[in-house]
Amino acid sequence: MELAFYLSGLVAVLATLGVITGTNAIHAVVYLIVSLIAVALVFFALGAPFAGALEIIVYAGAIMVLFVFVVMMLNLRPDEDREQTLTHPRYWAGPSLLALVLLAALVALIGQGGVGEIIDGELLTARAVALTLFGPWLLVVELAAILLLAALVTASHVGRHRKSSGNRGGAS
Repeated sequence: MELAFYLSGLVAVLATLGVITGTNAIHAVVYLIVSLIAVALVFFALGAPFAGALEIIVYAGAIMVLFVFVVMMLNLRPDEDREQTLTHPRYWAGPSLLALVLLAALVALIGQGGVGEIIDGELLTARAVALTLFGPWLLVVELAAILLLAALVTASHVGRHRKSSGNRGGAS
């Protein structure tokens, strides 16, 4: 379990550095997905499988799809330049290597039988999370949903505004 924990922590740090130092938004999002999956594996290694599953479903699944959608919708580069940078193996080697290290850590964790063990504390269940989120934290959850919706609408407006202003400069 310790090997999986340390490998996952190392991958999370390296992938987060890839997010911070990335110059292309798509590549930064890919590194962020790898980083979030590494954090989920840290939860699994610590004996919190439900928290790890929530990390994957909520962050790596839903929010990252939203980020990728917004980045694709903004379409910041010309088609030729975008196609060259997205298909170049140099940009995909880093996330692929980190994902392979995570896969090795997951296999080591499953091989040791440590996925589901509780180290200290009590088991985090879906009922406990639901009672917390939709009980005293209901207003915070709803405000976060409204904030994400506002970010999506703003990105859509900015993307549309840039496209339409680019078309106005044509020959008359």
